[in-house]
Amino acid sequence: MTALPTISASAIHVAPIRFVDRTLANGLRAILVPDSRVPSVAINVAYRVGGKDDPLGRSGFAHLFEHLMFKGTSSTAPETIDRLTEDVGGFNNAFTSEDITNYYEVVPSNHLERLLWAEADRLASLTVNEANFATERDVVIGEYDQRILAEPYGMLDELVNREAYTLHPYRRGVIGSPAELNAAALEDVVAFHATYYRPDNAVLVVAGDLDVDETSRWIDRYFGSIATPRAPIPRVLVAEPVQTAERTYTHRAANVPLAAAEEAYHIPSASHPDAAALDVLEALLGAGRSSRLYTALIYDKQLATSAWASADLREQPGLFGARVTCARGVALADARAALAVELERVRTEPPSPAELARVQTQIASALVRSRQTASGIALALVHATTERGDPGAVNADLDRYLAVTAGDVMRVAQTYLRAENRTVIEYLPL
Repeated sequence: MTALPTISASAIHVAPIRFVDRTLANGLRAILVPDSRVPSVAINVAYRVGGKDDPLGRSGFAHLFEHLMFKGTSSTAPETIDRLTEDVGGFNNAFTSEDITNYYEVVPSNHLERLLWAEADRLASLTVNEANFATERDVVIGEYDQRILAEPYGMLDELVNREAYTLHPYRRGVIGSPAELNAAALEDVVAFHATYYRPDNAVLVVAGDLDVDETSRWIDRYFGSIATPRAPIPRVLVAEPVQTAERTYTHRAANVPLAAAEEAYHIPSASHPDAAALDVLEALLGAGRSSRLYTALIYDKQLATSAWASADLREQPGLFGARVTCARGVALADARAALAVELERVRTEPPSPAELARVQTQIASALVRSRQTASGIALALVHATTERGDPGAVNADLDRYLAVTAGDVMRVAQTYLRAENRTVIEYLPL
C-alpha cells in the first residue's frame, strides 16, 4: 500500500477574512463579512458579560439571561427567534462563557433583515417579568443538577475553578449556584439586564451572503435608535494573586466510577504573547491519540482511561489543565506519577522537529476547517474582538502558530507548569 503524502503546516493556506468594522453612535460595534459562496448568513450578537461579571452572591445571572433572551419582548411572543430561524430551514442557539454571552443564528440570506430586527428588538424591549424569571431559573437549576451533580465528573470542572482562583470571580464558574439563584429577586435580574444589555456592550458580527451597504442600513435602522445608558459598564478589575505554593484538595462522590485528578496551572490571558505557544503545548500533550499523554498513560502504560490537557485562554488570565482518569484497578498515585513524568519531560525536553510539525499541522488543519463556514468565521471574529481586542487578529493566527518553536514550547512549560503554580483536585469514589 502506498503511504499518503504528509501535509506540513507551512503548506496550509488560510485566506484572510475580509471584513468591514464600524461602531455606531450608540456604541454598538458591527463587523460585516461578505462571502457569497453559500446563500446563507450567520448572525452573532455577543454581549461582553459572562460568568465573571455575575453580581456578588448572584452567580448564574449571565447564564440565566442566555435563557431569558428567548422569552419574548413587548412586541413578540416567546420563542419568536425559533420560528424565524427553524421555520425557514435555519437554526439558532446561544452560549455563556466566563467572559461573554453569545447569541447566534444561521438562516438563508433573504431572511437576514428580519433576524437583525429580531435581535435589536430583544435587546431593546425584552420582557423580564416574574413568570419568565421563575421558569428560566428552574431551567438553569435543572442544568446544574444534570450537568454538575448527575454527571460522574461534572463537579470536577466546578471545583477546579473554585479552588484554583482565590479572589478572581472566575472562581464562581458559569452555570450558577442553585442557592444563589433561588435567593435572587426579580429586581436583581432587572438591574443586571439594564447594566449589561446595552448597545455599547455588544459586538454584532454578520458573515455570509450579504451586501455591506444594505446590511449597514438595516443595522442603523434597527439598532441605531437604541439608547445607551449614561452609567459606565462595570468591569472586573480584580487581579488574582500570584500563587506561591501548591494547593491540593480531595473530593469524594457516590457517582464517581474511577478516580481522577486535574492539575490546574495559572496562565496569562488570550491576548498574551505566550498564548499561541500554550495552545501548541496543549496539542502536544493532549490532542488526540498521537499526543504524549494518550501515548504514555493510556496506550503504553495502560494506567488511564482518559488523559488530556487544555489551555483555557480567557479574556483575563486563565488555566492550563492536565487531567487523568484512572483505569480500573489503578491507584490514583500511580496515574499521577506517570502524568508527572510527562510534565517533567515537556519542561526539560523540547519536542522533536517531526513532533512539532505534526502538532502545528493539527492546529493549522483545525483552523482551516473552522473558517469553512460563515458561522465559524463569525465566531472567530467574536472571540478575537472580545478576548484579544482586535478582530483583525484572526488573520495572523496561522502565522502565530507556525512561529512557535520547540524552544518556545519548553519555555512556556517551564514558566507555567510549576508545582508552586498548581492547584490539584483529586476526585475520588466514596
